Amino acid sequence: MEAHSHSRAALTLAALGVVYGDIGTSPLYALKQTLTPDHGIPAGPETVLGAASAIFWALMLVVSLKYVLLVLRADNHGEGGIMALLALARQAVAERPRALRVVAFAGMAGAALFYGDAVLTPAISVMSAVEGLSVGTHVFEPYVMPLAIIVLAGLFFMQQHGTASVGAWFGPVAMLWFAALAAGGVYQILQHPQVLSALYPDHAWWFVTQHGFASFAVLGAVLLAFTGAEALYADMGHFGRGPVRLAWYGLVFPALVLNYLGQGALLSRAPAALSNPFFLLYPEWALYPMVLLATAATVIASQATITGAFSLTRQAIQLGYLPRMQVVQTSSKMFGQIYIPVVNWLLFVLVVGIVAGFGKSDHLAAAYGLAVTGTMLVTTLLTFYVIHYGWGYGLFASLAASGAFLLIDAAFFSSSLLKIADGGWFPLALGTMVFIVMRTWVRGRRSLLARVGVVDIPLTDFLASLMADPPARVPGTAVFLNASPHTVPHALLHNLNHNRVLHERLVFLTVRIKTEPWVAFEDRMRVEPLGDEAYAVTLTFGFKNRPDVPAALEGLGPQFGLTFEPMQTSYFLSRETVVPSPDIDSGLANWREHLFRWLARNAGSAVEYFNLPANRVIELGSRVEI
Repeated sequence: MEAHSHSRAALTLAALGVVYGDIGTSPLYALKQTLTPDHGIPAGPETVLGAASAIFWALMLVVSLKYVLLVLRADNHGEGGIMALLALARQAVAERPRALRVVAFAGMAGAALFYGDAVLTPAISVMSAVEGLSVGTHVFEPYVMPLAIIVLAGLFFMQQHGTASVGAWFGPVAMLWFAALAAGGVYQILQHPQVLSALYPDHAWWFVTQHGFASFAVLGAVLLAFTGAEALYADMGHFGRGPVRLAWYGLVFPALVLNYLGQGALLSRAPAALSNPFFLLYPEWALYPMVLLATAATVIASQATITGAFSLTRQAIQLGYLPRMQVVQTSSKMFGQIYIPVVNWLLFVLVVGIVAGFGKSDHLAAAYGLAVTGTMLVTTLLTFYVIHYGWGYGLFASLAASGAFLLIDAAFFSSSLLKIADGGWFPLALGTMVFIVMRTWVRGRRSLLARVGVVDIPLTDFLASLMADPPARVPGTAVFLNASPHTVPHALLHNLNHNRVLHERLVFLTVRIKTEPWVAFEDRMRVEPLGDEAYAVTLTFGFKNRPDVPAALEGLGPQFGLTFEPMQTSYFLSRETVVPSPDIDSGLANWREHLFRWLARNAGSAVEYFNLPANRVIELGSRVEI
């Protein structure tokens, strides 16, 4: 019991840094943006109470009720996140083609918008923290942007070396950060306790209903208070539902509420503090220590978002939504510690670009909400399909569970659309580009496989004909990777045509990725003897498993009577080169055909993806017209 409690406490502490880094840094800018005069709501004590109350009830409804109580229940064998939820929803509607199309479309849209969040979170968080330097003196103002870029550059350059060495500090630093949030809030509340009346919902209702169009527009700023809520769900698999909930209710939620109320108390007494209400919460002597702590907290928040982008990309690759990319495992102990060079450097260029382009965190805030609320809207929609079709709840019960949240998400998303001209175009444009890439890759691969399938030969018939008059057999094992377990791999045909020999043992290997996150090691292999020392082998991985083919074959082969000696095993791959053909209708527009060919040409090598030994691989190419 004591060991279990210790483990739960350790997981809860770790969750503070990874799960709550993003939402934990929202007090740096959320209330300030909500009360900006640009919304057209008259300033005054009642407005301050209304804004603080609106943020409190947004945290209560969107985070505490929707995510912590409802969405965390929709786990895919313990895993969460938009891709895990998409896989779960696909299973639930597998027999309903129309619903399946809606689910796939929505899931890809939500995943695409997440990349906008992955770019904007590091930018706005680090900029907001470094801007605290200019609160004490204007001397630092010219150096805010260069310092922010230096911090971000160090963060992205660190990714290739892994974060295990600094990750142990994330939890303790995050705990210190939340304690500082609470302390600053209490310090101001004690000086103006009347602000506690903001906990009554009537203040929030007045703020978001009594100012006409301005009440609708201000929702786009209120939502900044719960950016990062998606991380509660996405990182559930790392820590478990219990520690995530315990961290939220035990520390994060109380600390955030106290800090927002403290900012409200300060602004009620000193309206001029709106220039930077977060850092002005604290006594003058605490300003620069808080800037340092805020910078550390924003780096942690950014790290969690970058890691989330890496994880989402790997899941999308394994589910077939993106082409293969090089995935580097940076830790031998923690599966989630990965590094994807292409994603890392694209994010770095985009983050630095928008920091330089937008200049201030105030300008970035307009762009931030659209990506966040779009992903949240998709999460709620997919949750409905899981509840109704997967769990078997009736339509009324399913709508009751998710319908109200869908309306709330739609209201916040609609409000954030008003910010398109002020920066909201950026995550929308980025998400659209990622979505186009995903859709093009899915449809292009479908067209390619259909084209290859036209000339496929049944494997059993071919082997029977071949073994009637076999070519020379040479020592060793030949493993032919094949998309289908029932057809002849093109690599075998090329090998026979050029080398005119067969290995003494033939393995026709098909790798499957399930819509479940994990497949137990002992359940990954299925073997079908085909006679004459030929075998059809299927390896099955979950979409979060590392598809390490040699390790699986060597570890599981003996129980099926197959031993794979590394130096006696050769891997044969067929690499298709896609070429255009005016006589074939691929179903893709001309520009999308060009995009698919470019993606296919630049896709990562199967050798790295399946962890095949490079010195034991023979790759044979073929041209496929689409």
